[in-house]
Amino acid sequence: MDQQRSILLAVDGSTNAERATRHAIELVKSGYATGLHLLNVQAPVSGAVTTFVSRAQITDYQREEGEKGMAGAKRLCGEAGVAYEPHIGVGRAGIVVAEFCKRLGCSMIVIGTRGHTGFSGALMGSVAQEVVAQASVPICLVK
Repeated sequence: MDQQRSILLAVDGSTNAERATRHAIELVKSGYATGLHLLNVQAPVSGAVTTFVSRAQITDYQREEGEKGMAGAKRLCGEAGVAYEPHIGVGRAGIVVAEFCKRLGCSMIVIGTRGHTGFSGALMGSVAQEVVAQASVPICLVK
């Protein structure tokens, strides 16, 4: 995949993520981007849980949940005939999205917005806010 004009699409299985997926698909189909990376970020598991659950079980759980979070985006890409590379990250979502973008050499991030907390959170959503703060490439926020 040509990394020069690839998009990192952060998805979580939500309706907003599906709207962002449709937009990213249109960007690829129009020729604006030449590649698409799907990313789902899972929260880290620590503390008392790690005393009773093996690292392998935690990793399997995060992989399964990540696949669930990407299922809708994968389906939409498949229906549109758009190739993609799936990725699952673990950590604080905004930071992980920015790190994956840099590591993969993506030229843009597409992410859905939400409105959960506070005035600025009502406009973007906390993960989208953190991506904006952390990333060094253009970000397309899809409402």
